[in-house]
Amino acid sequence: MTTAPATASTTTTTTVFTTMDSPLGTLLLSGPRAADGSFALAAVTAPGQKGALAAPAAHWQPDADALAPAVEQLTAYFAGGRTAFDLPLAPVGTPFRQQIWDALDDIPYGTTLTYGQLADAAGQSPRAVRAVGGAVGANPLLIVRPCHRVMGANGSLTGFAAGIDAKRWLRAHVGGGRLF
Repeated sequence: MTTAPATASTTTTTTVFTTMDSPLGTLLLSGPRAADGSFALAAVTAPGQKGALAAPAAHWQPDADALAPAVEQLTAYFAGGRTAFDLPLAPVGTPFRQQIWDALDDIPYGTTLTYGQLADAAGQSPRAVRAVGGAVGANPLLIVRPCHRVMGANGSLTGFAAGIDAKRWLRAHVGGGRLF
């Protein structure tokens, strides 16, 4: 996956969205579409997800075509035919959060890490575990950036913005996976 650089530009962008049915409920997918037609995925949210919009903002425009690759890849993931995503990404967050979110991409499918291990993988002190947990909880790209692969130090299903039942489903979907 590639994260589009956050640069100042005079290019006009429009936030576009679509929805898709999933085993977790109706997902809301959104991101910026530039005047040249290029698109990057900025958010994938599930029903009831903490800190996320439940519906598109009034100024967003529907654009199923721009989001078709993301819908296709998520559909394949839920069907068991895809284990990784190849999409241009444009999540909005602080440099620290971006660093943690980038580290999520490196957690292999079917495995998990603890928050401490993720901190280490992102080049952070193990003492930063609470800040790492906050960044993981603020991940705007649910499923695509696999925050559901991060567990508590004892392997417990701690925190998940879309709820523990959704995290449990995602873990079961990959056969439970290897812990740590």
